[in-house]
Amino acid sequence: MYKAIDYSHLIGLSGFSDILLTNHFTLYQGYVKNVNALSDLLDELTAAGKNNTPEFAETKRRFGWEFNGMRLHELYFDNLTKDAKPLDLKSPLALQLTKDFGDYLAWEKEFQATGALRGVGWAVLAYDPAGQRTFNIWVNEHDVGLLAGAKPLLVLDVFEHAYMLDFGLKRAEYIAAFFKAIDWTDAEKRFAAV
Repeated sequence: MYKAIDYSHLIGLSGFSDILLTNHFTLYQGYVKNVNALSDLLDELTAAGKNNTPEFAETKRRFGWEFNGMRLHELYFDNLTKDAKPLDLKSPLALQLTKDFGDYLAWEKEFQATGALRGVGWAVLAYDPAGQRTFNIWVNEHDVGLLAGAKPLLVLDVFEHAYMLDFGLKRAEYIAAFFKAIDWTDAEKRFAAV
């Protein structure tokens, strides 16, 4: 049974209204609830010998979408902080970004461009341990575009619910607010763990 993480410590985050954050937390809690409900349903269908039914197939497909929605939101909220500091340009993560993109600013420009793509989804800085390099990727919805084996280091939610209440259609302003709230310590820990 998964439990929703309490992210209320983010209330008061500069650049984000409390109502936007509260609504976003509620949406995330719905993903956790749905993951648990679908997991239970899959167990029931399996116990009843219904693994080859259309209901099982569609529930299995939906489970991945809900699970990724849960996890991506956790990664997103975890990489936000009220006490944001710039990335230390001598840190291992910054050195990796410089190696892969030329310098930090080139990486940031590409990441912001990825976040500004039309559509709903996620911009993710991911590290591929096998290739020992980083990528900025677009994850459409929650389930299309994830790179197999790559580890998310920094996650930006670009579904409308993440910004419309505060920024309207001005996604670039939302992305700028996000950059002022990044917890680089969290991203560094993710990088060190790969």
